[in-house]
Amino acid sequence: MDMAGSTFLCRFMATNDLMTELQKDSIKLDDDSERKVVRMILKLLEDKNGEVQNLAVKCLGPLVSKVKEYQVETIVDTLCTNMLSDKEQLRDISSIGLKTVIGELPPASSGSALAASVCKKITGRLTSAIAKQEDVSVQLEALDIMADMLCRQGGLLVNFHPSILSCLLPQLTSPRLAVRKRTIMALGHLVMSCGNLVFIDLIEHLLTELGRNDNMSTTRTYIQCTAAISRQAGHRIGEYLEKIIPLVVKFCNVDDDELREYCIQAFESFVRRCPKEVYPHVPTVISICLRYLTYDPNYNFDDEDEDDNAMDAEQNDEDYQGSDDEYSDDDDMSWKVRRAAAKCLDAVVSTRHEMLPEFYRSVSPALVCRFKEREENVKADVFHAYLSLLKQTRPAQSWLADPDAMEQGDTPLTMLQSQVPMIVKALHKQLKEKSVKTRQCCFNMLTELVNVLPGALTQHIPVLIPGIIFSLNDKSSSSNLKIDALACLHVIMVTHPAHAFHAHVPALVPPVVACVGDPFYKITSEALLVTQQLVIRPLDNQSEGTDSFDPSPYINDLFTCTIKRLKAADIDQEVKERAISCMGQIICNLGDRLPAELPGTLLIFLERLKNEITRLTTVKALTLIAGSPLKIDLRPVLPEAVPILASFLRKNQRALKLCTLAALDILSAVTPVMVDAVLAELPPLISESDMHVSQMALSFLSTLAVTHPSSLGQLSGGNILQQLIALVRSPLLQGGALAAMLEFYQALVSTDTPGLGYMDLLRMLTGPVYSQSAALPHKQAYCSIAKCVAALTRACPTEGPAVVGQFIQVSLQSFTGGHGLLALLSLGEVGHHVDLSSQPELKTVILDAFSSSSEEVKSAASYALGSIAVGNLPEYLPFVLQEISSSKRQYLLLHSLKEIISSASVSGLKPYVESVWTLLLKHCECQEEGTRNVVAECLGKLTLIDPETLLPRLKGYLLSGSSYARSSVVTAVKFTISDQPQPIDPLLKNCIGDFLKTLEDPDLNVRRVALVTFNSAAHNKPSLIRELLDSVLPQLYNETKVRKELIREVEMGPFKHTVDDGLDLRKAAFECMYTLLDSCLDRIDIFTFLNHVEDGLKDHYDIKMLTFLMLARLSSLCPSAVLQRLDRLVEPLRATCTTKVKANSVKQEFEKQDELKRSAMRAVVALLTIPEAEKSPLMSEFQSQISSNQELAAIFDSIQRDSSSANMESMDTS
Repeated sequence: MDMAGSTFLCRFMATNDLMTELQKDSIKLDDDSERKVVRMILKLLEDKNGEVQNLAVKCLGPLVSKVKEYQVETIVDTLCTNMLSDKEQLRDISSIGLKTVIGELPPASSGSALAASVCKKITGRLTSAIAKQEDVSVQLEALDIMADMLCRQGGLLVNFHPSILSCLLPQLTSPRLAVRKRTIMALGHLVMSCGNLVFIDLIEHLLTELGRNDNMSTTRTYIQCTAAISRQAGHRIGEYLEKIIPLVVKFCNVDDDELREYCIQAFESFVRRCPKEVYPHVPTVISICLRYLTYDPNYNFDDEDEDDNAMDAEQNDEDYQGSDDEYSDDDDMSWKVRRAAAKCLDAVVSTRHEMLPEFYRSVSPALVCRFKEREENVKADVFHAYLSLLKQTRPAQSWLADPDAMEQGDTPLTMLQSQVPMIVKALHKQLKEKSVKTRQCCFNMLTELVNVLPGALTQHIPVLIPGIIFSLNDKSSSSNLKIDALACLHVIMVTHPAHAFHAHVPALVPPVVACVGDPFYKITSEALLVTQQLVIRPLDNQSEGTDSFDPSPYINDLFTCTIKRLKAADIDQEVKERAISCMGQIICNLGDRLPAELPGTLLIFLERLKNEITRLTTVKALTLIAGSPLKIDLRPVLPEAVPILASFLRKNQRALKLCTLAALDILSAVTPVMVDAVLAELPPLISESDMHVSQMALSFLSTLAVTHPSSLGQLSGGNILQQLIALVRSPLLQGGALAAMLEFYQALVSTDTPGLGYMDLLRMLTGPVYSQSAALPHKQAYCSIAKCVAALTRACPTEGPAVVGQFIQVSLQSFTGGHGLLALLSLGEVGHHVDLSSQPELKTVILDAFSSSSEEVKSAASYALGSIAVGNLPEYLPFVLQEISSSKRQYLLLHSLKEIISSASVSGLKPYVESVWTLLLKHCECQEEGTRNVVAECLGKLTLIDPETLLPRLKGYLLSGSSYARSSVVTAVKFTISDQPQPIDPLLKNCIGDFLKTLEDPDLNVRRVALVTFNSAAHNKPSLIRELLDSVLPQLYNETKVRKELIREVEMGPFKHTVDDGLDLRKAAFECMYTLLDSCLDRIDIFTFLNHVEDGLKDHYDIKMLTFLMLARLSSLCPSAVLQRLDRLVEPLRATCTTKVKANSVKQEFEKQDELKRSAMRAVVALLTIPEAEKSPLMSEFQSQISSNQELAAIFDSIQRDSSSANMESMDTS
């Protein structure tokens, strides 16, 4: 391979072949050939020809990983020497070579010795090259490589950090700005991995220099450097902000635009990266930003531009544009200051959720005023800041929509509502701007605005529609702009009432129709969505009888443009689907006006039904048409369509099955032959494996029982009934599926089909219970059968009483096996709806069952008694109360009472409230915790009946001397809270604080139930407790501490066993903390919160599991705060993952430890989603520990795979 004398082409080809060889994994070089190859490549780097040099550099990458360590050092040495050469080309190629080598080194977390030695070698050479300051271009290259190396391998150079710092600091005053800029980049990467002493040195240096303020130019550089450090290592600079911020504020007042820009950028990085420490300074930052947002010293805005006559805005607009051109000043830097201010406000708004009301008072009007900004880049940032404000207002809706939260006067939403006219006025002018970017910003704004406040623009539609149409018609509009305009129009139509658009239909139809015909599929697709909304809203003349809007002039245009897209076979999938949906909507709402076009269109639907790609959308469209109030005649296509639909029920696509069942349910014009085809497909669908599909199948059968009762005759011996009986016995049957089942039985028995009468069905249901000697496998099955029996009995009132008598006889004979159980439950279910007081033996039977040996029979009897009482309160409620007072079986009777209070009507219960209350109070001090819990639930549910009287009474018992009574009362409150709005809410809100004061109760158990009640409130109705957090949180945190005095040793034979009585209490406290993350994050000081999470990471198994979950949530909710505490959080995670279980432990111990490890790893994977987390020295060390341990590495990989696939799935389903 003599490359010295050969021609350029030979050298080029030879180098290329060498590179191909080096890239193969199989290549093995002995020492001699290694030396030769390395020498050769280094020589080629000095080749006269640039292309050969480029190839040689590319060879370095694969070479580094293939040759021995000392060869790599040779390469690095040569490259470093060449970097200092006076030949520019050689210098450039060598610095690219060094970067290539650094890029190829294994990452710091792998702990490779090669990386460490190479980096040390390079560092020494680079620091001297930087310090010499002879040749600027050498310096720049060296700084660039230094930054690159610190970024990738910073952790390996810890010993060199002090010398790197002392070499970099003087460069901040270099006469060349480019050198300063690269030095700042290198320092930014240094602070991510350097030790604390180096960091303190750097900050002290910056503070001293800023304090001296020798000249403007260096001061600018120091401010930029501070901002860069804050951006890269905000979690470390926080404690110095007290000293830094006053200096930055001072420099804002110096008349130097560049310095101002850097100062405001520094504020932005503090706001984003040091949320806790910047908190006291936020008002100062906002006022500075508001001052400089309008800072435009060289431009005079005319006031008449702000006149109210918005309709003249078009002419004003022209003058405004014109005056803009006359003024030209290239040296004007003020726009950079304004841009920095807008971006900083954006940061403040995005990170300080708790200041929303304040933002709407001060920031919102200021931003709206600046929509007229003349620099396009600045304007985009102003819009972006306002978008952030709207987005912050949005997530809070769930609790703002609470009726009681609305009473607090000005909520952000009401404040925004009052500013809508001002926003619209500002946007109206911008919608006609020449600039595409500006108009896109306007559409984003409007879209976000109606998402936050649906219906807010009703009054303003006339002003906005012309602006939107302007962009649709504008020849110069880019396709993206049209797509944004259509998307915006779509959102506005969906969120506003139809009548608001009636006046604008003539103007809207032509541009929308034109967009449907646009050659670009994305525009067509958006336009079809708008067309569909046009049809649903303004054109649908059924919806509003009062409004005489006539859609006929527009039907033809809309139909023609849609049918063209519907017929096209070779278009984008999304357009196909939307054309089908849109046409379905047109026929559903306007089909009566299209008699000639209907048959042909339905045939196209039939074609689309046969195509696998479009079938699901077509089924939905047919469902829509079949349900139309216009009674569209689908008979022409049904003979062919229904067999196709029936075949879909066999397909392994759940969504298709569900939609097909819904379609069949609503198609009324089917013939018996078609029905038979569908019935044949039903049996496999009725099974416990998919309850939702079963439910849809059952509701289809119920519809058939009404429309085609004759078709059900074939059920009597068929599979469908066997499947039904199997489903009734499934422990999973509940909710909607159970309701559909009951409805079907009632519909079926009403058809009077031979072989499917009342007694036949009853035998089918109950037969298996009586014939089997053994009980059914699931208790739940008895309840479901009993509900079906009751449903049948309600549908056949004449045959009912006889059956009830039979059940009573069965119960009298024996309670053993399933017979008695089923009999009691059936009596309860029937008695709930039918008054059974005419059956004299009933009370005796049930009271006898209370003494049965079987727990199941006892609880069935207590349920039956309660349920029967609901059917006739005056007869049974006094009886239950009297039994509770006199008998020994309080627990069962109280359960009956709970059933009565939960299910009976409020008006029926009213007369008995006082007597029930008195009775319950006698039992709320019971020793038995189970009994107390039932009493508490009864008290809570009873309070809901008359909250004005009873809630204050509950509050009174908080003063009771008995801790049992106090815990019952606090638990009762838990049962008054539900996730739906209720009349008791405002009353509860006023006094829940008193109940939560029991968090300071001396009794352990009372404190625990107080936490459980608090958790329930935080989960179901956060508005109840949001205002109390300041006082509740300290007590909550107090309960997370391990208390030595609650830990005791118990001797169990030869073993000593420690018991921690405080564990349940701590667990309850951590559960509350987890709940607050979701509902009240903006009211929590996240750093105090993290302190307690950190303690929990070292606690007992159950609590560790909870805190690992919290860490994962926190990583996504407030990454910057977690980052500041990362080192303290990683340590306990690492301890958990490296703990070994004693070899002789029981199997459970090993399983527990495995679970803990997996959970801790989940937290680690979540932490690593924070971009800067892996730069932390402790974290990267932990990562290398994981990758070197086989077991941990396997867990880590599997969790990472799971989390990435879960993300993909959530994207699929959305």
